[in-house]
Parts: sequence; C-alpha cells; structure tokens
Amino acid sequence: MDSTPLYRQLAAHYLDAIRAGSLKPGDKLPSLRHLMRQHGISLSTALQLCRSMESEGWVEARERSGYFVRRPRRLSMAPMDEPAADRAPDPAQYVGIHAKVSDFVARRRQVSDKLDLSIARGAPELYPAEALRNAMTRALRQRPEMLAVAAPLKGRLQFREVLAQRSLRVGMTLSPEDILVTNGCIEALNLALRAVAQPGDTVAVESPTFYGLLQVLESLGLQALEIPTSPQTGLSIEALDLAIRTYDNIKAVVVVPHLQNPLGSVMPDTHKVRLAQLCEQHAIPLIEDDTYSELIDAPMPPRALKSFDASGNVIHCASLHKILAPGLRLGWMTAGRWQARVEMLKFAQTRNNEALSQAAAGEFMATGGYERHLRHLRQCLKTQREQTADAIAGFFPPGTRINLPPGGLQLWVELPERLSSWRVFETALAERIVVAPGTLFSNSSRFDHYLRINCGWPYGEAVDGALRRLGAIATDLCRAGAASAARAPVSAPASPARPAPAWTGSAGADKAASPASAHPSPAA
Repeated sequence: MDSTPLYRQLAAHYLDAIRAGSLKPGDKLPSLRHLMRQHGISLSTALQLCRSMESEGWVEARERSGYFVRRPRRLSMAPMDEPAADRAPDPAQYVGIHAKVSDFVARRRQVSDKLDLSIARGAPELYPAEALRNAMTRALRQRPEMLAVAAPLKGRLQFREVLAQRSLRVGMTLSPEDILVTNGCIEALNLALRAVAQPGDTVAVESPTFYGLLQVLESLGLQALEIPTSPQTGLSIEALDLAIRTYDNIKAVVVVPHLQNPLGSVMPDTHKVRLAQLCEQHAIPLIEDDTYSELIDAPMPPRALKSFDASGNVIHCASLHKILAPGLRLGWMTAGRWQARVEMLKFAQTRNNEALSQAAAGEFMATGGYERHLRHLRQCLKTQREQTADAIAGFFPPGTRINLPPGGLQLWVELPERLSSWRVFETALAERIVVAPGTLFSNSSRFDHYLRINCGWPYGEAVDGALRRLGAIATDLCRAGAASAARAPVSAPASPARPAPAWTGSAGADKAASPASAHPSPAA
C-alpha cells in the first residue's frame, strides 16, 4: 500500500502532466473547488497540493486568479559542458592537497553559529534516530554482554547477512563471508588502495573528485591521474583508455558511478560494462565507491559496477553514512580476489568494529521501516535540491550554471567569468556562511570557479537568506573584477607562444605538461 500522502500523489500526477507538456507554462491549474470535486478531497488537501507545487517552483499563485504553471528558473540555465577526452590527462602529484583541505576545514571550524552548506549529508531530522535508538535498546536488553565482548573481525554476522541480502537488489550475489564491515567508506577506500598499490604508484581518479579521496592518496604516497568526467555519465571511458595506453604504471582506478561527488553524474550500465571490461583486460584493479546509489530518484537503485565483474577485479566499497545514520560511521566492502589481503590489512590497521551499531542498523534495515525511510529521504532531498537550484538560478549572477543530478545531497555550481570560488568562500565565511570551493576537488586549477553546495538542509528562511547572500557576493565580485579589468592599462601584444606538443595537457588544463611531467615522479 502506498504510504505517500494523498496531496503528494496528486501533486505527482499534475507534475507528470507538466513534464509531458499537457500543462504548459502559463496554463492555469484547476481551481481549488474543481480539485475538491474531481478528486474527492478536502479543501485542506487541495491547498496542500497547490502549495507543495508552488514551493517546488512548478506553479505560482496569482492574487484572485488561482495557480498557474511556471517554468522553474533552473530549467532556463545553460547545461554544463561535457569534458574533452581526446588527449592524455596530466598526472597530478597531489602534494599539498592535504594542506589545502586542512586550511579549509580549520577555517570552517573556527566559525561558530554558521550555516554550513559545504558538507554532503542531510539534516539530522531526515534520519531515523528514534528507530535506531529503540533498536539499540532492544539489542542491549537481549545481549547485555555486547559491550564487553569483541565483535568478529569481519563484522557482526546478522548485519552482514542483511547487507548480503540487499546486495541482490543491485545485481551482486554475495555471501556474508564476502563482506567486511569498516569504519565508513573512507576506511574501505584506504584498505582497497593499500591492497592493490604501493607508495609511488599511479591511481586514476575522476576529475573533479571528492577531496577526501585526494587526502587518502596523498597520505598513502600515491600519485593521481585525473580523468575527465562528464556531469551526466561519469568518468570518460575513452579518456581512461587513452590514459592506460599512454602511461604504463596505472595500478588502480577509483570511481563513484552513482551520484558522483561533486558532479552528481550517474554512469549508465553500458558504460559500467565497458569500464569493467577495460580494467579487466589490462589487469588494473577497479575500486567502486557506492556511497550514494540509494539516494537516486528511483524505486530501485541501479546495478552496482561490481555486478558486471567477471573475475573478482572490482572492489566494492559502500557506506550507510549518507543514507541511514551519519553518527554511526558504518561502511562495508567486498574485495574480490583481494579479500584475504584486505581482511589482514583491516586487522593490522583498526581491528574489528564495535557491535552495537551493527546490531541496531541490521535490525532496522531488515524491516519495512528502512524502505519507508529511504523513500521519505529521497523525496525530501529532491524537493530541497529543486528549491536550492531555483534559488541559485534567481539569486546568482547571469552566466551561472548548475548540474542538477537525479538524486543526492548536493549541487555543483559553475560561477561566471571564472570567478574564484575561494574568494566567494572567504567572503561568505566572514558572514558565517560556508560553501565548498571547487579548488578542493582537484589539484589543478580547472575547477577554481566552481562551488559545491549542500541541499541536505530543509529549505527555509535561513537557507533562502544564505543563498540570496551568496548570490549577492558572487555578483559583487564579478562586478569588481569587471571594473578592475576596465581600469587596467592596455599592454603591447605578447609574442605568440610556441604550440604545446600534442601529447601534453588535458581537457581544460590550465597549462601544458612539461616533458618531465609526462611520467609522474614519486609524490613527496
């Protein structure tokens, strides 16, 4: 039985009509009285229907006239460019990325009473805290010795059984013995990289990519090769193929196939097949970070990249941090032919995870309440993403572009006129508003004019005010830059630069690679 409120079901019906073109911008919705008669609903439900569509930007109320279909402002924005993939990417050392990220984190922490739009998780009220607390209480009542007894190295069996059962939904066939519980996905990625690579090795990553992964690479002494990544379909298979043929020392590939962080792209199944086959053909381990797939706006999550693995070459890493409980730090992995090595590395590094959180999560995930929670979470995030995107379209300067993903917690925003995102970050931080500047998501400067903005907070007066102020800051900085350029003296034309060799550079790179950088040197 559908538990979605009636007004939401009816709103979805009219939204389908808008998307199909049956109702066009400027058309009037049926009156409240007509809605009541047609659907047999109360005045309160009819008002909720119209107001929910208004809050999401699909209709507008006109005084004494009713509700009219409008074109959301976000839909009038130009789409982001696709990356070029016809030149071998430059290797990046990621030396100093930790210092850059540390500076960002430290400055963010120094500001109290801030509105933090830089994180990638939902508001506390979006997660089932009460249900998990009750599950923990029951677990301790049934097994009071749980806090005094170490859990198995792989994790609590009942929890791994639930994970194995749910893996069938994404095309994987796992036994509980194939699963290792970890301290979030970050530990899983650490273990995977340590299992397949040594300090000085090169790892191919998406560009842009999550700055936490860049910190992991630097901490392990690994070099990175940035692979152009589409805002729509994810990592470019063509660019990776070219990189593999250009560099002979790529030891692993790390991808986020579903709701990639920060782009929000979703890799089609056909691309997953090609990626898995390409890496298997060249004996390059493929590490899948599947943190976000349950947040995609669909009744079922897409197939895991691991489901296309024919030889144990894919290491699948996942987490409940974003979808169930940020406070639990529960992750897990299945490592294919590296399973035994990963388990020994886990033993050497952190030993076993505590059992209580696994008991609570496992119990809740085995009930229908978990699916209801996921549906509610996806619906809330969808509404908040669309509201945030509409606000950015309305408040930010002309030329701003957004990639609106089909799910997830964040938006990737391109600022006009190559405006420095770090300047926006610093200016906004002084007013207790925090955003994630694009400079964190790559060691190159090609994403310095981007922002990652969180959509996990319910859209209200505080979020609206913060986005309005961010838009004003970006507009003022653009104007100041234009005025400065207008005052600058005209200089004599520079002598033409010699063209870079065809083998250097990467899509969108700011400078060509020197011959010395064609083959990466060990990271400092």
